Amino acid sequence: MNAHTTKSQGTWLLVVTAAVILMITMGSRQTLGLFISPLNTSTGMGVVSISFAFAIGQFVWGAAQPVFGAIADRYGPARVIVIGGLLLALGWVLTPFATNQWMLILTMGVIAAAGAGAGSFSILIGATAGRLPPERRAFTAGFINAGGSFGQFLFAPLVQALIAAFGWAVAMFGMAFSALLTLPLAWIMRRKPAPQTAKAAAKDDIGLRAQLRIAARDPSYWCLHAGFFTCGFHIAFLVTHLPGEVGLCGLSAGVAATSLAIIGLSNIAGSLGAGALGNVFRMKWLLVWLYASRAVAIVLYLAAPKTPLTFYVFAAVLGVTWLSTVPPTAGLVGKLFGMRYLATLFGLTLLSHQIGGFFGAWLGGLALANTGSYTWMWYADMALALMAAVVNLPIKEAPLAAPRPAAA
Repeated sequence: MNAHTTKSQGTWLLVVTAAVILMITMGSRQTLGLFISPLNTSTGMGVVSISFAFAIGQFVWGAAQPVFGAIADRYGPARVIVIGGLLLALGWVLTPFATNQWMLILTMGVIAAAGAGAGSFSILIGATAGRLPPERRAFTAGFINAGGSFGQFLFAPLVQALIAAFGWAVAMFGMAFSALLTLPLAWIMRRKPAPQTAKAAAKDDIGLRAQLRIAARDPSYWCLHAGFFTCGFHIAFLVTHLPGEVGLCGLSAGVAATSLAIIGLSNIAGSLGAGALGNVFRMKWLLVWLYASRAVAIVLYLAAPKTPLTFYVFAAVLGVTWLSTVPPTAGLVGKLFGMRYLATLFGLTLLSHQIGGFFGAWLGGLALANTGSYTWMWYADMALALMAAVVNLPIKEAPLAAPRPAAA
């Protein structure tokens, strides 16, 4: 076995490990909507209070990523992932003991959300992208992203089964145990770039502050932020309130769990497809069509009869676009500013994503409490999706490199 093969195998071991870590951290977070009804029944906090705690969690998850991304850029991802796994487990363990809104905000909205942020996109994609040639980075980001989608597919029916059989507290303890499984995986993520890669990165390093100033002056970077805000609003609203929407339509919690699982399964194909297409088409055009397709899907859903089949088809369509925006967004950040501070710069776009997530989760609860339905949230979600499609058009993305002729 030659050195090149060994290096390639080592790199893909990192990629697969990153995908498994995201499977665990995202799998538990993306099924939290299943806990709203049993939490409300058990504690009597009310949907608005619980939604607000979930909304804080959306924001903290996003705010944690540039912070932990900067730490990972400086000290490596392994210790960040260990801290994240411990915080995530602690947050889930303490949540069943929360008896009021402020305790729920602390356990689920701060501790668990920060832990999940330390083992999420910016850290994991940033840890692997710099070890790969440019033509393989978009697909790699899609592959890691697919791990998170598989987690949603895996966790949704499992969590619902635990809630139905043993209660929501036991399901929380089960998620805490799964979070601890990320700790041994962090050992694999301790690998450092090859000496020549590290030397090249050090030579081209202009420093984090200078890089942040450059990014802050780039309109394309802010366009990515604006589009990602909408993505966060959309995903947080659905992952938090889709079970409530299913209940309003007189359908069982099993339909909601199956719909969330279908979203995750469909997004495996969507993430891998977005990653592969990023090597063929300009990534900004992928984002335009992904956001526009969400608006179309919502229009069709609102016009359709509310049956289990409607929710399953809606989930499958949404799933293709669900987190498929991550590979082209991360790819564009790397394309615009390089790989050295990708974890930090992409982490900041995820902060905008989760500011949108805060409003998606919180306003969904307010809409239900004040109007008895989510109708106005669907209209807002549709309008924001169209806005996100338009705002990505001005991004100045360099043309795709022409394919190199095969060596003679």
